[in-house]
Amino acid sequence: QVQLVESGGGLVQPGDSLRLSCAASIQTFRRTFGEYFMAWFRQGPGKEQRFVAAISWSDSDTYYEDSVKGRFTISRDNAKNMLYLQMNSLKPEDTAVYYCAADLTSSMGSAVRDYKFWGQGTRVTVSS
Repeated sequence: QVQLVESGGGLVQPGDSLRLSCAASIQTFRRTFGEYFMAWFRQGPGKEQRFVAAISWSDSDTYYEDSVKGRFTISRDNAKNMLYLQMNSLKPEDTAVYYCAADLTSSMGSAVRDYKFWGQGTRVTVSS
């Protein structure tokens, strides 16, 4: 089992930056955080959950949804069991609940079904 807890959401203005964090607790015997593919998804008001970014075990490979490329950066600290999403130049359309997700075998997939473990989400509102 993997427990994920997101934090860092809030209300910001367009153009502002925000950093989301996801703390992972690995409760599966002999598994470590560094073995899991990690990702961020988001769900805007009245919309379905959608992929934002994914990262490989070692932070060497990342993958982004087109609308966030160049603005968002996904990263991880395996020593601290932490996943991050640095969001710059935020836009009103980035308003959503942001979720972190984990899976052993997703290979940085972009579908909801690719990830087994999910956090409860943190809300980001971008508004002037």
